[in-house]
Amino acid sequence: KERELQRGEELSVADENEDLQKLAEEEIVSCQEEITELKRQILFHLVPSEQTDNSDLVMEVTAGVGGQEAMLFTAEIFDMYQQYAAYKNWRFEILEYFPSEIGGLRHAAASIVGLEAYKLMKFEGGVHRVQRVPKTEKQGRVHTSTMTIAILPQPMEINLIINPKDLQIETKRASGAGGQHVNTTDSAVRIVHIPTGVVSECQQERSQIKNKEIAMKILRAKLYSIKLEEETKKRYNARKIQIGTKGRSEKIRTYNFPQDRVTEHRINRTVHHIHKFMLGEELLDEMIKSLREYADYETLMEIISENEK
Repeated sequence: KERELQRGEELSVADENEDLQKLAEEEIVSCQEEITELKRQILFHLVPSEQTDNSDLVMEVTAGVGGQEAMLFTAEIFDMYQQYAAYKNWRFEILEYFPSEIGGLRHAAASIVGLEAYKLMKFEGGVHRVQRVPKTEKQGRVHTSTMTIAILPQPMEINLIINPKDLQIETKRASGAGGQHVNTTDSAVRIVHIPTGVVSECQQERSQIKNKEIAMKILRAKLYSIKLEEETKKRYNARKIQIGTKGRSEKIRTYNFPQDRVTEHRINRTVHHIHKFMLGEELLDEMIKSLREYADYETLMEIISENEK
């Protein structure tokens, strides 16, 4: 490409024909753009991949501040990621789903399996904020509500060994808003990991065995995430973009309906067409890719500064 660029520069200077000069100048611009992109790709190939990048994941969503409106927003965000999984040809399996009385969502968990699922989704963890007039608002005032997402990489067997003696397993009758999922047998399962106090429970299925499997899957993901967080805490402390549960208390994105915009605070990027964004297709995919590129850039800067010491 650099040889082509040199040839184009020579032609633009040597040739007196205006049309040929114009063609040569266009060729120069095209070559410069391609060289810049190739250099960018070479640099990003130097970014080491995380050990979890090829993992599947468990996504947990929880309604935050804002009552019923927060729960309605949580349901919409959960649907957005389900549609995004379909867009990426990933498998999306609902593990837990606790709806609210008016069609919102208190808490839910889903397993997402597919190519680069965790690598792309790992920066979605954190507080998502919505600003809009709720359906329940009579005076037309804009309210601010929040919901929280945790992205937990799914460990391989070799990554995490849990001693059965460390587990306290309880069964109980399923309860709460669940319609067909609530039944009269002791099918709900609650597992406590005694050394850490981490709790996982499931009442999604009618079968106690299936609920125990799901609760164990969520527990393993939570324990693995804690282990990873301890290992990477020092490395990521200075970064704008945090991974997984580290961003859980930090506002990362605002969905402003009156202004028809979504703002990603970590990279100061705003996109419009909020309803299109929440379809979970191109606009969300572009935002996620921008976050990943920024994170790769931060990693590169880290590598360069370490090598300069």
